[in-house]
Amino acid sequence: MLMRKLFPRMLAACLIACLPAITATAQSLDARTRKVQIAVGPYGVSRLENELSVDADEINIELGEAPRPPASISTPRPARFNQLLLSAIDQRIGAPYVYGATGPRVFDCSGFVWSVFQSVGINFERGSARAFWSEFAPARQNEEYKFGTLVFFSGLSHIGIVADEHGFYHASRSHGVTYSPFNDYWLSRIDGFRRIPVPVQNLAE
Repeated sequence: MLMRKLFPRMLAACLIACLPAITATAQSLDARTRKVQIAVGPYGVSRLENELSVDADEINIELGEAPRPPASISTPRPARFNQLLLSAIDQRIGAPYVYGATGPRVFDCSGFVWSVFQSVGINFERGSARAFWSEFAPARQNEEYKFGTLVFFSGLSHIGIVADEHGFYHASRSHGVTYSPFNDYWLSRIDGFRRIPVPVQNLAE
């Protein structure tokens, strides 16, 4: 009879003594199983929405690949950059045409283009008009007649730099480095347009 009376009291005392340990274990499990919300900014994970201290190898997070900052962009180009480009072109106007030449006083068509962009800090390998066509991405439709876009002619055998919708600069066999209008002769020979990407640091005003 004595044991029957004492047993409930002993059981209750045991439960009370074990309660802190049970509570701590439950809280630990809860901390490990709580959902961690990740804030993803434009260039990747920026912060944890809550302040849990959780080891990275204890969480299985599935994230899509975050977009990365572009190393270079093609547009828009600020006025300062365009001024430098136009100045480089103006310095070459009137220079004679010589096949394979890249300046400083004589040019062929692709040598003229390469020289102009090199002079404003845009570095790429010297090549033919066809090589530039392969190297650079097509210009968007609204960029085709923007200043600085490359324009290609006659089966990719000739290249120039667009001035605007009215004309372009190029090294002509008969006139040297010159400006020519987009007249019927040239419009009928256009193969397409390419845009040279400009590194971000070159776009600083």
